[in-house]
Amino acid sequence: MIVLLSIYSWFWMSFVLLVNFFAVVLVGAVTVPFDRGRYLVGRTARFVGSFAARGNPAWRFSWGGERPANPRKPYIVVSNHESNFDPFLLSYLPWEMKYLSKRALFRIPVFGWSMAIVGDIAVDRGDKNSRGRSLEGCRAVLRNKVSVLIFPEGTRSKTDDLLPFRHGAFRLAIEEGVDILPVGLAGTRHALPKGSWRIHPARAHVLVGAPVSTTGLSPDDAPALAERVQGIVEDLRRQARAHCA
Repeated sequence: MIVLLSIYSWFWMSFVLLVNFFAVVLVGAVTVPFDRGRYLVGRTARFVGSFAARGNPAWRFSWGGERPANPRKPYIVVSNHESNFDPFLLSYLPWEMKYLSKRALFRIPVFGWSMAIVGDIAVDRGDKNSRGRSLEGCRAVLRNKVSVLIFPEGTRSKTDDLLPFRHGAFRLAIEEGVDILPVGLAGTRHALPKGSWRIHPARAHVLVGAPVSTTGLSPDDAPALAERVQGIVEDLRRQARAHCA
């Protein structure tokens, strides 16, 4: 049954992602000339992403917490990272944000092309020049009044323990004078175990926390801020996990 479910799921998601590509091309062609932040084309892609998750009969995805009062107020959104399917769950959140993602994803036909069209930001963490360009890309997105999503663990943890949060996202938030928006998610690890192609039944939930102000902080405060926010994300993740039980 797991094999049959996996085959169905991959075919379904491949079909939806193909539809998504044509949708973002069409919406992008119409809106990008006047929508510098690519907000509308991004919302189109996230809606299709959540539709793909809803079409999988084995998944029960949901979200909770408070949505930002002003969706065009930019935040650095930070989340824990459990699975390659985290973006499908995060697509349920009702505002647009650009994902800082590894460059290899942008090379995937159709999927990566869509990421480029909506304005997601590529980074090669092993390349110092690439990291610098990605930070400038994040700054440009924030200045166009669109939030940026960063997984500060850097990669998926192989265990249930969070990896230490890297400081770059927090230094960027301080330098740009934007708040941190912490998010905790749980359940996607079971949807697609790391290193496996088999898709499993899963209940997943993402919980949005209260914004954390960076007012009055200097870049030297980034490590302490990262540690503080990691504690908040851990608590949000525990609550999200309880929701999935």
